Amino acid sequence: MDIKSKKSLKNYRAFVIIFSIMVLGLVGFFIYQIQNLQVLPNNLLIPICVVIGLIVLILLALWNYYQHLNWARIVLSVLNIAMLIVFSVGNFYLYKTHNTLAVVTTQPKEVKNTVALLVKNESEIQNVQDLNQKKVGKLTSIDSLGTTKMITHLQEDQFGVDTESLLPFEILNYDSVEKEVEALYNGEVQAIILNDSYRTNVLEYEPYANFNNEVRSIDEVVYYTKVDNEAMAVPEITKNSFNILISGNDTYGDVGELSRSDVNMVVSVNPETKTVLLTSIPRDSYVEFVCDEQDACIAGANDKITHTGLHGINTTKKTVENLLGITINYTFRANFSSVMEIVDAIGGIDVEIPEGMAVETFYANHTLEGVHEGMNHLQGERALAFARERYAYVDGDNQRVRNQQTVLKAIFAKATSPEIIVNYSSLLDAFQGAFDTTLSKDEITTLIKYQIQENPQWKFESYQLTGEGAQLLSPELGQTAYVTIVDPYSVTLAHDKIEAVLKGESADSIETPVSDFTSGTSNGADSGYESGYSDEYVDPSLYYDPYQQTETYDSFTEDSSENDMTESTPEEDMTVPEETVE
Repeated sequence: MDIKSKKSLKNYRAFVIIFSIMVLGLVGFFIYQIQNLQVLPNNLLIPICVVIGLIVLILLALWNYYQHLNWARIVLSVLNIAMLIVFSVGNFYLYKTHNTLAVVTTQPKEVKNTVALLVKNESEIQNVQDLNQKKVGKLTSIDSLGTTKMITHLQEDQFGVDTESLLPFEILNYDSVEKEVEALYNGEVQAIILNDSYRTNVLEYEPYANFNNEVRSIDEVVYYTKVDNEAMAVPEITKNSFNILISGNDTYGDVGELSRSDVNMVVSVNPETKTVLLTSIPRDSYVEFVCDEQDACIAGANDKITHTGLHGINTTKKTVENLLGITINYTFRANFSSVMEIVDAIGGIDVEIPEGMAVETFYANHTLEGVHEGMNHLQGERALAFARERYAYVDGDNQRVRNQQTVLKAIFAKATSPEIIVNYSSLLDAFQGAFDTTLSKDEITTLIKYQIQENPQWKFESYQLTGEGAQLLSPELGQTAYVTIVDPYSVTLAHDKIEAVLKGESADSIETPVSDFTSGTSNGADSGYESGYSDEYVDPSLYYDPYQQTETYDSFTEDSSENDMTESTPEEDMTVPEETVE
């Protein structure tokens, strides 16, 4: 071997040694991250680590020993470079998984509130200084904290005066959101003070369906309120039963923004019996509000449960606990964007549509294809429209609740299937900022480990509260609105079914009592499920709200409006639905 060849071999040996050290470092960090993540049971973790270690050591040893053979040098160089790439990518995904779990399980200490000073788009008012000698509307009892924040801001920061009476404009008081907005539209006032979380309420009134595109903000105040939403954690989450409250906000964008809670579902899980019960509460249920003092709800008053979301998920949780007589151990909050992003991230979901339940076009979004009988593959936007649809069904809001439960089951089935590995990276991206939960990182990883080790065949059962419609006072709106007076029998039944599942029994073991509360209520299991949708076709565009796709504001329900501009009345054909899905 000549001097040049010896020098080349010496350089190559140095490269191999340096490269080997890099690979060993990456492998060591990879094994550390796997162990620290704690999602693999020991009977898998130890063999995997041993096999990885042996393969790496053998390849590196062969590479160092056979450096003088050209063919071995080429083959082993390719294998070890490939190994370097694999462990680099593996470390990246493990780190990303750690980070995602940390993000979704970190509970915010405060929640953002935005109060705006709004004018019509065509108004000549461009800033607060133009309000001189004008009239501004504000709410008297609704969102008094936000209104006070804005008035104080105008006094101190904008005009430098000590009292409200010294402001250079007249303030008119209104006792409802609708009346305040009406005053802006008819010119009675030139500007209004409104909390952004109440915009979805405005959209429910037909004359103001385009509200978000017809007004603009000339000033705003952002303030933060304390969040006190502690988990009632169970000792061993894979051995003890627990309840999770799923709250679905009716907005796009930041899940942390306060908004109405249009999906309220209690998920009762018994890991021992592998049973999951989904109990849904209709959004218009007229219930007693329960909240902590800092959440500023009208405690003790009755209102629609969707309005609890305006005061934070802790208010929704306490109200549901009071209604059903149960303990909520954990909460999970998401919004429209969450559903679309997660469904898209897992590659879509598959839902089975029974005979007679096909929908040609979604009324919730007539730009999308509906669903046909049999198996349907839905991407994010269609999955959201399917979960929001009610006008296409005779059973209306009851069917919408069942659709929401169907979507949740389909997401769970896809997320726990082996094919999720293909979409793992996009799923992690979707999770960040898509929801928040009081489940801890350790509890989530323990559940993942349990799923991997046991591969349980979960049995899903479903139930929903029922009632009859009425027009009653909504304190959050400051006027009467359509509400659902919940059938006390269905509340008792929901409580008993939840307790049965937690104790290791089936929810189906609890018999449905016969109730005369409403003529539309039956005691049959899913009596309305096979009823199909109306034979009378109506153009979906008559119900479609073209502004539902705005980035920030929307309503989870496509409510039509009465002539008196009170909130719309959904179908009152109530059933007591129950279903079991294996």
